Amino acid sequence: MLDSASGAVVPAMHSASTFARDENYELRDGFVYSRYGSPTTQQGEDVIKALEGADETLLFNSGMSATVAVVESLPMGAHVVAQSMMYHIGLNWLNRQATRGVIGFDSFEAGNLEALAAVIKPGVTKLVWIETPANGDWSITDIAAAADLAHAAGAILMVDSTAAPPCTTRPLELGADISFHSATKYLNGHSDLTAGVLSARAGLPIWEEIRTVRGFQGTTLPGFEAWLLIRGLRTLYIRYKTASDNAMQFARHFEGLDGISAVLYPGLSSHAGHAVAARQMTAGFGGMMSLLVDGPKGRALAMAKAAKVFIPATSLGGVESLIEHRLSVSGEGYGIPENLLRLSIGIEHVDDLITDIEQALAATA
Repeated sequence: MLDSASGAVVPAMHSASTFARDENYELRDGFVYSRYGSPTTQQGEDVIKALEGADETLLFNSGMSATVAVVESLPMGAHVVAQSMMYHIGLNWLNRQATRGVIGFDSFEAGNLEALAAVIKPGVTKLVWIETPANGDWSITDIAAAADLAHAAGAILMVDSTAAPPCTTRPLELGADISFHSATKYLNGHSDLTAGVLSARAGLPIWEEIRTVRGFQGTTLPGFEAWLLIRGLRTLYIRYKTASDNAMQFARHFEGLDGISAVLYPGLSSHAGHAVAARQMTAGFGGMMSLLVDGPKGRALAMAKAAKVFIPATSLGGVESLIEHRLSVSGEGYGIPENLLRLSIGIEHVDDLITDIEQALAATA
């Protein structure tokens, strides 16, 4: 991170929209116009590339623009398979593209490899898109096994690893072709930018097409946001460890507690995907979990409103703890129970977080 020219311990931020050519009218370091990239954006990409163990990395101005670029790079009418439990906007967009005839699309139960194998069409399926842990119930998919299934059919595997950043999971080392993150979340960690990132293994056939699509769409992450992301990455490991430690204590406290019918957290041995998660998530299980609340309809939503330390907001992976009545946000049709509360555990003192949910339980009893 040290700036070799000035000795600055914080990287410089380049906000220029255009770049002068040299005396021979050649591009300087390949930069021509910020729609295609900038020195600060490239520096952020280089840091994430190293963290992921990737051959190539591209930053986008949102997670959705990154995933749209992948699908846009596939042949017209390509068959795509993805989980039925995943980020609901991504699933909504895939269904929309299928309805418009842009892609063929089938979904499968998250974490169920037999269900995945059943929807893959050898020689036809071009992209297998998994998310692990899966947003909502935090189910776990075996990345290496999914890669084997995808590759045997001639497809590529993209892993949404947003809830498991590269300090704990490196999907490319487990056989994935593309590792995707909403960099808004753990990679940045401060809830002050939106960004997406794709990292790829060497020799991925569609990679240059993805780069071209990003340039056409104008979805390259700008310099200031890239600078903020680099700042966040400097504390990724310590933030993730603190959130993971807090979440494990929190989950163990509420598992089996009156008023809570289930704690959905892959760090608990009771979670169906715990054994696979323990293999794939080598530095903790993260801060994402869901609580299934006992009681009459509406109690979970009332708890979200009653929280005082947890902030009732969408997103995840920041230093602050968030609470969300997921059904109210996603709407019907995504498999989210009415009594599910999604929690993003932050880095506050865990006793304060436990006390807050206990008082919300008491206030809605």
